[in-house]
Amino acid sequence: MKSKSPDYLLFYASALMLFIGICANLSHHHSLAQIVWALGGIAGLIPAMKWIIDELQTQQMGSDILAVLALLGTLLTSEMFASSVISLMLATGRVLERWAEGQAERQLKSLLQRLPRRAHIVNPDGSLTEIDAENIKIGDELLVRSGEVVPADGVLVTSAVLDESALTGEPLPQNRNVDEQVLSGVLNAGTQFKFVASNTSQESTYAGIIRLVQSAQARSAPGVRLANQWALRFVPIALIIAGGAWLLTGEIARAVAVLVAATPCPLILAVPIAVVAGMSQAAKHGAVIKGGAILELLARTEIVLLDKTGTLTHGGPAISAIQTREGIHEDEVLQLAASLDQYSPHIVAKALVTAARNKGMELDSATDIHEDHGHAITGTISHHTITVGQIESERPTWFTITHPLLVAVTIDGTLSGVIGLSDPLRAESREMVSALRQAGVKDVLLVTGDRMETAREVADAVGITNIHAFVTAQGKMDLVRSEMEKSKGVVVVVGDGINDAPALAAAHVGVAMGARGATAASEAADVVIVEDSIDRLTHAISIAKNARKKALEAAGIGMSLSLIAMFGGGFGFLSASTGAIAQEFIDIIAILWALTTLMEEKQS
Repeated sequence: MKSKSPDYLLFYASALMLFIGICANLSHHHSLAQIVWALGGIAGLIPAMKWIIDELQTQQMGSDILAVLALLGTLLTSEMFASSVISLMLATGRVLERWAEGQAERQLKSLLQRLPRRAHIVNPDGSLTEIDAENIKIGDELLVRSGEVVPADGVLVTSAVLDESALTGEPLPQNRNVDEQVLSGVLNAGTQFKFVASNTSQESTYAGIIRLVQSAQARSAPGVRLANQWALRFVPIALIIAGGAWLLTGEIARAVAVLVAATPCPLILAVPIAVVAGMSQAAKHGAVIKGGAILELLARTEIVLLDKTGTLTHGGPAISAIQTREGIHEDEVLQLAASLDQYSPHIVAKALVTAARNKGMELDSATDIHEDHGHAITGTISHHTITVGQIESERPTWFTITHPLLVAVTIDGTLSGVIGLSDPLRAESREMVSALRQAGVKDVLLVTGDRMETAREVADAVGITNIHAFVTAQGKMDLVRSEMEKSKGVVVVVGDGINDAPALAAAHVGVAMGARGATAASEAADVVIVEDSIDRLTHAISIAKNARKKALEAAGIGMSLSLIAMFGGGFGFLSASTGAIAQEFIDIIAILWALTTLMEEKQS
């Protein structure tokens, strides 16, 4: 549990030492108070020195260095109360960030359970044995039930209806016949089917994409934290003032007082509070940000690469047109089709049933049902023979619609209606693209594995001119890295499929549509949209910009007041202990300003 992490233990220990020391001092046990406060200072000094070593190893210098110098100075000059206060402030800043990360992890837990971990082997006698997916061997015959994810690559033994959108970006279900290839990571959108594994799960298409993700994550450079940027400017100033006070007066106590007053608590506390407040607000708006550094990067978004299927579109079939022969109403065709399709597991059947129920239609019972999976379903409704499925007869003159997917409805052998389905554009997509540009995004790219014709149609509808079609998972990752090399700002990638995962991991910030997306995408992403609405991205960027602005303002206010206190320590107006108390008042002012991040969000 997070509460047992070293940062939390340091926080509890520092708070307890400070409290016990204050109680002992008020009870006139001054020596005991000094010992307890000293222990509190030492408790903070040891991990803080490790933090500095870690930062130096990554070629960064953070705000912790001033705190360490102040702790060393207060301990050497017996300003134990001040050392205990500084230790508590250090621990509090760390705890705030760990808490925020824990919040994100808890909200993401339910999104990351979709990876196929079990498989069903078909034994020679026809019985099934359930095994771990990692134990699949080449040549094993496997059964995939309706709604399950294919655990390995292979060749079909029986026909199948597959939702391949996670891999290819093609939103509509694909009918695959015997001896055709099936890839791991695709979803069984029809009835159960069998296939023979052509490789192990570790060498499958899905596993290969996961390796791309790991490679991309390993090569991604860590972002520079906002507090560290301020520290690079503030640390030299503090050291110059402290050194000057010591040289001019010969009193090391004055240098220590300067360092205590310079302890960057506004950076350690106020900046994380503003960032945590922003992460909290983003989560309330349906976007889980996986860390403070990610929020800071998101606030500087310059280039956005958008996937098509499941991101700009809904990612599944939906009715877009119905045509009927003379004398038949559209609603009658839909009601008959849905009444029969309610008995089918096919993904298109589910779309028709959902559409009918959304219209408040009552579905009739059917008898004598026979389904040729992936092709058609036939049954009897009110003494009429109804067939719903692929178009097999010649097209009559009234049949004029051309859609990516067409479903024929025949009544007693006569073609009576045709239902056209497509992957509909999200209603908020065009407004979202416009809002991104208004938020300062310089360029928006559409990147998809789908056909150029389909990509261009979607791009024109939402106002995107920079289009990349037929792009593979490797191609998406290469494109992202190219944009990152060209751009001085932050490159954000948005997607929901397995094929998007490497690009999400390679980008400065990867955003996954987690409500329906693939596990690999959610794991690789830095931000997960937990509601099925792409406009949550613009909310997240706006919130990040506001949180970063408030963090900068809080840091500026805190550092300005600390500068005044530093001169007070240098001129002898403040001791180390009074400087620590003054620093607390400065912290309160900076923290209150950081908390206005929440107030502005509530008003918006």
